[in-house]
Amino acid sequence: MDDTIVAEIRSRLKSLEAQERITIPLAIESGSRAWGFPSPDSDYDCRFVYVRPLAETFTLFPRRDVIEEPLTEIFDINGWELSKALRLMLAGNAVIVEWLRSTFAYQENGEFREAALQLAEKVCDRRLIGKHYYHLAQNQMKRFITPGEPVALKKVLYVLRPLMAILWLEANPDAAVAPMDFHELRASADVPEHVSEKMDELLRLKAQTGEIGTDLLDPSLADFLFSTFQRLEPWSSAAPSVSDREPIVDEFWRYWSRELAPAA
Repeated sequence: MDDTIVAEIRSRLKSLEAQERITIPLAIESGSRAWGFPSPDSDYDCRFVYVRPLAETFTLFPRRDVIEEPLTEIFDINGWELSKALRLMLAGNAVIVEWLRSTFAYQENGEFREAALQLAEKVCDRRLIGKHYYHLAQNQMKRFITPGEPVALKKVLYVLRPLMAILWLEANPDAAVAPMDFHELRASADVPEHVSEKMDELLRLKAQTGEIGTDLLDPSLADFLFSTFQRLEPWSSAAPSVSDREPIVDEFWRYWSRELAPAA
């Protein structure tokens, strides 16, 4: 992490708080830097949760629940209003869970972050989290990887990461909140040593240069990738159920909306 860029992001977050009249209790690094396989030219993916003043939160006519800064080659900064983040958490969207597990925070309210992580562990449906990751892998497979044809090698990592997340869930049957880091996910997966070595080769290449080229996949890695994707297909069909967890999430939202709301 470049200290100058980190300082600039922190400054931009403070400016956003003043301009938008919001509180940002959590702002973290997401994307390849947080996943554990950045490139030298990776941009900075700052994601944040924010809360508006009470008069703008408890209203029939809420403002847009996303704030997005203009995208540049270096900065990718955007955030979700707390209510959006919580609704998506309850629906099985793993993105907000990953934010809570990110290893680098630009700014945070520690009490809020810990409470939100405990909430996620209590209310997240592991079947829906797995479904989220399966469809993430499926989307990348359809777009970038065809059996027997050359592939953009860095895209292989973007398929492997969600597959590793599902393998982590399988290895931890009582958990729903998976780590964000690829290496931590892989440590719980039963990956053959020779396949793991091929993954390490891709990781080393990506650490050296942003574009690692296009080539045929190593046969052992290709076999692992396609066979794992096929075996995990049952995760794709998890159906949401009527949730008795909504009151818990609603109570969390009401408490922290009041606790964090900036003065009107």
